[in-house]
Amino acid sequence: MIPHDTITSATNPRVRQAARLRDADARRESGLTLIDGRRELARATNAGVAIEEVFVDVDSATALLQEDVTAVADDPTTPDEPCLAGLVARGTRITGLSRKAFERIAFGSRNEGLVGVARYQAQPLVALTVVADRPVLVIEGVEKPGNLGAILRTADAAGLAGVIVCDGRTDPANPAVIRASLGTVFTVPLAMASTAETIGWCREHSRRVVAAMPTGTILWHEARLAGPTAILLGSEAHGISPAWPHAAAAGTITMDSVRLTMAGIADSLNVSATAAVLAYEAVRQRESHS
Repeated sequence: MIPHDTITSATNPRVRQAARLRDADARRESGLTLIDGRRELARATNAGVAIEEVFVDVDSATALLQEDVTAVADDPTTPDEPCLAGLVARGTRITGLSRKAFERIAFGSRNEGLVGVARYQAQPLVALTVVADRPVLVIEGVEKPGNLGAILRTADAAGLAGVIVCDGRTDPANPAVIRASLGTVFTVPLAMASTAETIGWCREHSRRVVAAMPTGTILWHEARLAGPTAILLGSEAHGISPAWPHAAAAGTITMDSVRLTMAGIADSLNVSATAAVLAYEAVRQRESHS
């Protein structure tokens, strides 16, 4: 039996405090965030993220609270299913909630019975370590958590070196990003930085920049995307900032611009769709030369 408290009131201070972590200011102040879903929680645990507390909907996840703590193996968490007994062994607090209290902190109507409170923030660029001969995705000014989450899933699936969020308007620790990424936010090498820092990083690491824009001079499949590149995508509203072409003109970085063929009335794709097209073209190029 998992040792745990049980809270029935949706106005309980601990429930209110956890619910506040949906707000960016609360996450910045505390360094904590919420993880919705079993798969996401398991992937965070396996990635070594500190899970401080797990709230359990006692009406839908009773079986998890029946786990035998004494039977926990050294690595009890499967890739897609967390083990509460294993989390208890690592010092995580388990709290049962009534359905009404749980709904206050859960993600919309998608109730998988577990919400974790984790100590997680994206690392600074100076701490980022990536494979040198594979592309990184540089995402500038991204606004929608769903787009960033989808881009992280693409980077994971395509085996890219990592993702740099520069001048981001959404935080990788946003619970909506975590959910949309299916937990890959914890496993893909990821950093946050300013545009100036990212340009400096590209220069220091000899990363050739390939910028996607509607007016790009090269078709996407004709550009060299594989290898030590930085595939740059800007916001859907404003594109990339002028700092990039200015840096290229000054010789600070080497940059090509690419465009995707647009046969309809729209002049661009969703940023996460563009990221997927370019990421898999980089995979195709790498595999064709292997």
